[in-house]
This record gives sequence, C-alpha cells and structure tokens, in this order.
Amino acid sequence: MLKRMLILALGLLSFTVFAQSARQTTLVVGVDLGDLITLDPQVSYEFSGSLITDNLYETLVRFEGADLSEVKPALAESWSIEAQADGSHKIIFNLRDATFSSGNPVTAADVVYSFDRAIGIAGPSSFLFTDVAKMAVGSTVAANDKTVELSVPANANPNIVLNLLTFNIGGIVDSKVVMEHELDGDFGSAWIRENSAGSGPYVLERWDAGSQIILTANENASRVGSIKRVILRNMQESSAQQAALESGEIDVAYNFTPEAFNAAKSNADYTALQTDSFQMTYLGMNSGEGKPFADNRIRQAVRYAIDQDGIINNLLGGLGRKMQTIIPFGLFASDDTMYYTHDVEKAKALLAEAGAEDLTVEFLVSTGSCGGGIPCADLGAKIQSDLAEVGITANIRQLVQSELLDIYRAQGAELVVVGWSPDYPDPDGNATPLGDYNAKSLAWRNDWNNPASSELAAAAALESDSAKRGELYGQLTKLVAEEGPFAILYQPSVPIVTRAYVNDFIRNAQGNVDFDKVSKTE
Repeated sequence: MLKRMLILALGLLSFTVFAQSARQTTLVVGVDLGDLITLDPQVSYEFSGSLITDNLYETLVRFEGADLSEVKPALAESWSIEAQADGSHKIIFNLRDATFSSGNPVTAADVVYSFDRAIGIAGPSSFLFTDVAKMAVGSTVAANDKTVELSVPANANPNIVLNLLTFNIGGIVDSKVVMEHELDGDFGSAWIRENSAGSGPYVLERWDAGSQIILTANENASRVGSIKRVILRNMQESSAQQAALESGEIDVAYNFTPEAFNAAKSNADYTALQTDSFQMTYLGMNSGEGKPFADNRIRQAVRYAIDQDGIINNLLGGLGRKMQTIIPFGLFASDDTMYYTHDVEKAKALLAEAGAEDLTVEFLVSTGSCGGGIPCADLGAKIQSDLAEVGITANIRQLVQSELLDIYRAQGAELVVVGWSPDYPDPDGNATPLGDYNAKSLAWRNDWNNPASSELAAAAALESDSAKRGELYGQLTKLVAEEGPFAILYQPSVPIVTRAYVNDFIRNAQGNVDFDKVSKTE
C-alpha cells in the first residue's frame, strides 16, 4: 500500500511539474483576428497576418525589438550596395547557415523563388516589389548557394528597398516544399494559406478559422526562446479579452478599451503597455466618377464635419493623437498641420455648393476593434452622428474585417473606417499607397487618380537629398489633405495588457512582436 501511495504521489508530482512547465512555455494571446485572410507571406497584407507571418518566416534583413532606426542582419549575415555605371544599384546579400522547418537548408535559390513568387502571385502587397522597388521576375539571381544579387534600377531607392524587405512580403519560403503543393499555377498559395514553410522561430500547428491560431516552436530555428507554444485566440470584443485576462484564460490582451486600460495601470496583477504605432485610423471616401465623393467639396465637407477632439477625448480616453495628414508622427517628413476644424456650418455650405444636401451613403464598419482599442461600432456611431449633423446619412453596414477588406480592395466601399500602417518605417510607406493611384493600394481603392500626387510620391521616393525630399513630402501631404479621398482621424497608441508574469512582450511601431523573446515567470 505504501509503495502504491508513493508511486501515486510521484506521479502526481510529475504531472504537476509538467503542467507548470507547460504553462510557463505557452503564451495565450487574446487578439482580434477578424482581418485574417491568409498566412501566405507574399499575399498577407493585414495587421494580424503580419504579426503571425513575422514569426513563421525570416527575411533577409529585419528590425530588432522596438528599434526601427536601422535594419539588422537576419537570413543575410551581411550585405553591400554597389552603384552601377547606369545609375542603378546592386544589393549583394551573403546568407548565413539556416534551415527551414522541413530540414531543408535555406539557399539563394529559395530567395530567388520567394521574390519571383511575390511578383508572379500579384498579391495585395506586390506593388512594394513592382512599383516601389521596381523589381521584376529576374531581378534577383543566385550567384551561388550563399550569395544573392538583387538589381535595383535607377528609378528606385536601394535604401528604401532594404527597408521594405523587412515586411512579410520579403519572407523566404522553402521553395521545394511550396513547389510540391502548387496547383494550376497558384505558386502553392492555396496550401501555404493555412500551412507554413519557413525558417522562423515557429511553425503553424493549426488555424481554426474564426477561432484561433496555434504556433509551435520550430525545432530547426536559429532563434530559440522559452515560449514553445503560442495560442492566438480570436477575441473581437474588448470585454471578452478583459474577462479572459481576469480569469487567467489568456496571458495577453491586445484590445482593452481605454477605460479598462487606464484601470489596469493601477492593478498589480497586470502590466499595461501603451505601445507606439505608425498606424492611422481614417475614413476612406470613394471618389471615382459617379461615386458619392467624386466632388472634392463633399470630401472637404466630411473633413469639416468630423469632431476629432470628441473622438480622441471621449472615445479614446487620450490613447490617440490628432492627425490630418498622411505621414504619421515619428517618421521623417510628418506634418502636424491642422487643415480642418470641426465646423458644421462650413460643412453644410460646401455640401450646398456641391448640390449634395441630402447625401446618403453606405458606411462599412468592422465588427472588431479600431485603433486605440475602441470598438469600431462606437467609432462608427460617432462618425455617423457627426455626418448626420451636416446632412449626410451614413447607413452603417457592419462586417467582419476580412469581408470588409475584400469589398474595400475591390473599390466597392462608398465610405469606410479602417486603419493603415506603413509596411516599412519610411514616409514612402504611406506616401506611395495613399498618394499614387498607380500603386493599386489606398488611393486606388478609393478611386482617386491625381497625377500631380502620383508624381510627387514618385519623386520623393527617389530623392536622396534629405532637405529636397522633405520639401516634396510637404507638397504631397498638403495636396492629399486638401484634395485626397481620406479624412484622417487619429494616430492611435496600441493598449496592450499582460499578466504581470509575462516578461519582454515588446511590440514595435510596425506591429510586430518576437514571441521567441517573451518569457513567463509564474
């Protein structure tokens, strides 16, 4: 009997130790995954997709932690930029030894395949390669297994190219594995949408659509941490995240409301992180011919109608900064000029001039959280009220973020409230998508084709003289503020609350978190 009791006690002790170990090596995050469409690094272009793919795939260069001032080595242990006689440049990358989760070595051929794949697949972020970096299939070549040469033409800036390679479109995929899953020329996208083939610190274990994402440690990764399993729970309501954090169901909550976040600051069980963001929350107005906002006077009226101070002070509780231009604070050439005040009478007068006193539009609003952690429904209701005051009826249509984005990306939204963050920490990360219709990004989605804006964005991207570049961006930000299809609302902070035992949860202004750097001490 005594022996059986001893064996039972030892078994219980072992189980307890195992359970404690599992808790310490598992991180559970509550986050709104409503925008998640794909986990293909060359296609993903959503906030949550970037957060996840950044942990599944490695890029040639990367930013470390919250420091976005200088690119650091990743798969490339070193690189050089060589000027060519014709004004073009060649970036030569020297690869370190690395291994994919499959066990295959990472080679220069995988880099070539990944970059050519990004161009061939023509996904939402492909313009970064084709329009910003001016890359084409064949621009990237393998000099040998460990050396990659990327040709950058004279009409592209090699330093901007380095920056944009940190974004998930530059994630290097295992070409052998992906090619095995190609179907009808889809570059393996149907398979890799919900599988992983990278060399990052984690692999995708499963994706339960609408429910959760589970990542497990990549045994072949060079970046190894104490967190072996990451569970991202899809929690679109801030109240659900708050309740789950209080109960211990999750370790990290991404979308606390401002009120709950401020209360968490004084709770010893929590760590409240007011993280930086280059994100902006804005209204997009479809400005194409025959569309509701084709007349710039109507767009101007919307900008005068919006009560930005009310949004920031009453809804955000201070977790946001007023902005009206397209380059966020913290980046070179940001412009803090306030072109508009909340002026109901001015808005009404502009609508009367345009013959649009009784304008009715469909207003797309996400079911999830908007910048600063506020429910998009609350922000939508506030905007709806502001517009009604000047005579615009905005009929709210609530959608899961992924569905909303599908409509918006097809130029199908009349009025929409969404967020945007630059893909790389350079003003061009906003100037090109918001200013250049030809980039097929935000200006295109709102059907705003302004040649002067496109020319300014292109010229500023190439300008190497800092002062001249700043002048060009000054002209561009003013033009878009006065004539563009956007009403910029605010630049939010991102309120994240963790349990006190979570250490080193660092979210940078681009929205990325290295889960392998996180630890738990419970």
